[in-house]
Amino acid sequence: MRGPDGPGPQPRPDGPLDGFDVDGPGREALDWLYRFVTAIELAPAVAVHSVDAGGIIRFWNHACAQLFGIPASRALGRPFREIVSHLERQAEFDDTIAGIWHDGVAPAPRDWKVQTAGGRRLWLHSNHFPVKRNGAAQQVFCMEVDITARKQAEDKLMQAARVFQNAHEAMIVMDAEYRVQMVNGAFTAITGFDAADIVGSTLASLPWGEDETGFYESIWSQLDGNDHWQGEMPAVRKNGERYTSWVALTTICDPHGQASSYMAMMSDITERKRVEEQVRHQAEHDPLTGLPNRTLFLDRMHQALATWRRQRDSFAVLFLDLDRFKSINDNNGHQAGDAVLREVAARLRGCVRRVDTISRLGGDEFVVLLADIGGADQAAHVAASVMQAISHPIDVGGQVLGLSVSIGIAICPTDGQDVDTLMHHADVAMYHAKHNGRNSFRFFSPEINARVVERGELEQGLRQALDNGEFLLEYQPGLDVGSGRVIGVEALIRWHHPQRGLLLPHEFLPVAEECGLIVPIGEWVLDEACRQVRSWRGEGHEVTLAVNLSDGQFLHDELFDTVDAALGRSGLDPAFLHLEITEGALMQGDGGLDGTVAALRARGVQLAVDRFGTGMASLSSLRRFPLSKLKIDRSFVNDIEHDPDDAALIPAIIAVARSLRLRVVAEGVETGEQLRFLREHGCDEYQGFYAAGASSRPDFGLTPR
Repeated sequence: MRGPDGPGPQPRPDGPLDGFDVDGPGREALDWLYRFVTAIELAPAVAVHSVDAGGIIRFWNHACAQLFGIPASRALGRPFREIVSHLERQAEFDDTIAGIWHDGVAPAPRDWKVQTAGGRRLWLHSNHFPVKRNGAAQQVFCMEVDITARKQAEDKLMQAARVFQNAHEAMIVMDAEYRVQMVNGAFTAITGFDAADIVGSTLASLPWGEDETGFYESIWSQLDGNDHWQGEMPAVRKNGERYTSWVALTTICDPHGQASSYMAMMSDITERKRVEEQVRHQAEHDPLTGLPNRTLFLDRMHQALATWRRQRDSFAVLFLDLDRFKSINDNNGHQAGDAVLREVAARLRGCVRRVDTISRLGGDEFVVLLADIGGADQAAHVAASVMQAISHPIDVGGQVLGLSVSIGIAICPTDGQDVDTLMHHADVAMYHAKHNGRNSFRFFSPEINARVVERGELEQGLRQALDNGEFLLEYQPGLDVGSGRVIGVEALIRWHHPQRGLLLPHEFLPVAEECGLIVPIGEWVLDEACRQVRSWRGEGHEVTLAVNLSDGQFLHDELFDTVDAALGRSGLDPAFLHLEITEGALMQGDGGLDGTVAALRARGVQLAVDRFGTGMASLSSLRRFPLSKLKIDRSFVNDIEHDPDDAALIPAIIAVARSLRLRVVAEGVETGEQLRFLREHGCDEYQGFYAAGASSRPDFGLTPR
């Protein structure tokens, strides 16, 4: 029992030790019971109490006083129901105690939710058992363990499990090795993958995220430093459908601060991204044409300026204004005007690259940002393409409308190094174009403008030169190094310009390459040269013909037709035609280049590599093709007498040619010393001014007819 003066067994007539004979043989047993009761009294974690048949408390240990907040002096002798009520299960508790008294059998341990007289709510794990004497129950002992904290933890776990399973976001729990331990229903709903598909896999093998090297390592490095990472990730559902997810990864640490597991939360933000993109597109694009509006265009301008400051990549701004557009609106209505603007936008898209930006500023004004241009010529080329595209008639509701455009061009950095300056200068240049007759383009810089105008005039002249018969050919002889005999001629084109006189190839062929005229001009050269050499050979001059092919000609789809037509019309034996190609053409060609070379050689045509040593051809590429000649560039020949290094390269080139069974031709021979050097090292043929000086007849007896 517990007395008023402190813990300790205090036998009472109605106590659990009542009836024992303390003076008889049971004295030793009684002493043992006293010690047992003392131990129960002092048990710190187990509340022990007993009640008699009327439910009156007969024993109340120290742990009971602590748990229920009532000392033994106030508990003993009172009904247990006054101190503790069993919430929602009082009747069940009463029946349990009554069953013990009736049957004398201890029931199985149970958990009870109770409320003390002081209002505290507790969870107790209870064991009830009878204390018998002479076979009949005298008292019922109760041993209670406070499991409130455990129950609260269980409730929290159950609540967390319900949250885990019912959350709208997909949740993934991983161990310290990033292996998935469990996923919730939302994960399956979003991804289509069941838990069986995922559990046991590592995070890197999950069907979301990129395959880029270092992607997951980047996430882990941030987790290690911050215990958290979040961001957008592309993802793939089980059915292969792609979507965008928002993922948050969190490190879960043990009590020692070490990472014990990880949790990932994922949500499908595809629709949100679509809406955001739609809103952003509407905010940054013209509703009529779908082109970027002023806001987006100025942002691209700032990006281009930032790139220029880092990398010094020039860019151009083209300011466009449709000529007499107001009359279209006035005469045909605004619906027709809108249709014209949409068609202009579509045509502009076809004139620029994907890296460029077209914007409608408003009304009939457009502006184009050409990123990373090679120079003013490229901007002029785009401007000319735009003018040509817009000049085509536009059919609006069955009515054909004509249109033209005036364009002003400003180039960064020469015409400005900030947005406002460049836009203003392009606008000014556009007004100059409009005031000078419309349907034209102008550069802001007078110097560049003059040069581009000159190039445009040159291009226009080239387009007329073929029809007007303004081209002519001159023939440079090729001599045998040993005998000095003329064994071949090379056809060289000249342009007899109506205003500028005789122009050499370097003055107009680059323009012909850029504007696409090199192919028809090359066809004329080949046709005319074959006819002339066939005529000479008919007169007894045993010479071969060399014709230079540009890279564009050599790689053009119609090369075979051109060669066949020239040989067929002239009657020249293919064996006497030497087509000279550059090292660049050999290196640029794709897998079909082998077939091109083989087809030409099958026709009997000879192939030579022109200006060898200035390009990127390798020995392996030379071995790959059945060539016949190799021509040493004049730059090496010029330095024979002045640069020992260049002079030393010539014997090496000749040795390479010999190993490949190629004849060697030296270009640009101007002195006897150069010829002597070439003869000593086994060169086969030469060309140059010295050949003309060595002959008594500058035309070598060959007069073009």
